[in-house]
Amino acid sequence: MCFLSTAAISLRLKKPTKVKPFACRNIKRNVAAIKGDDGNVESAMVLIPLLILFLVGIELIIATNLRNGDAAIAQGEASRRAISGEIYASDEVVELYSPDQFAHIRLLITHRRTALPQMVPGLIALMGGSPSTDVKGAAIMEPIN
Repeated sequence: MCFLSTAAISLRLKKPTKVKPFACRNIKRNVAAIKGDDGNVESAMVLIPLLILFLVGIELIIATNLRNGDAAIAQGEASRRAISGEIYASDEVVELYSPDQFAHIRLLITHRRTALPQMVPGLIALMGGSPSTDVKGAAIMEPIN
């Protein structure tokens, strides 16, 4: 390396120079210049926020998919319980009255709450929320004779 830098300088100056391959004084400086940390700080300044943005995006995708799955499960539970007449303590039954005596409708509302996994710890708490989904399912109850 020292040989190449000395040869380049001698060609530029158009002077013949005697080169000692391993006796160059500036070899440590040349190695330090090649191994310099230029760009590492800038790389970290880009990669760290990019990684956080990626994890936030993944967390939003996971939360949305879990909410949609929970909504489907809650709706299925509401339909099953409305047909069978099963009512849990956490369920709500809404009576819908009608002037028609044969159109008495009862609506069953079920609740389902599930905790969400956190990809970025403390992100949801920082925004003032709780890491869980709360969905409701609704179905019209069948009259029991």
